[in-house]
Amino acid sequence: MKKLLFILLFILPILSFSQTKPYLTLADAQRISDAAEAKAKAEGWNVVIAILDDGGHLVSLRRMDGVQIGSVEVAQAKAKSAVYFKRSTKIFEDAMKGEGGSRIATLPNAVGVEGGLPIFKDGVIVGSIGISGVTSAQDGIIAQAGLEVYR
Repeated sequence: MKKLLFILLFILPILSFSQTKPYLTLADAQRISDAAEAKAKAEGWNVVIAILDDGGHLVSLRRMDGVQIGSVEVAQAKAKSAVYFKRSTKIFEDAMKGEGGSRIATLPNAVGVEGGLPIFKDGVIVGSIGISGVTSAQDGIIAQAGLEVYR
């Protein structure tokens, strides 16, 4: 009887635990980073590529040769903003240009510079990408190129 109770209370919950929502794997992050880096190289742009999971934690970071050190943190901040708010950082950039847009700058973790995109799988946010190193529009182009291989 004690053995059965032990199985029911301790073993069964472990066996029944499984990942029920989609998630971003390291292989996914590498594939996205590869595509973003290929686009950057094709354009002659050197950037930092940050991939975060759905909790805003770093999964992958690439710093191409010659990129300023400050872009390491900027790329991560863009990715964090995209995953926290489930939207492109370009939306914040555009909002900041409008009347009263400076209020966006007061939102915690909101980055008003293009280059951060959320990553969705089956309608669920699984992570984000952040790019920094060239103009914000160019960063956005590279981020989008990275996501094209994931969809």
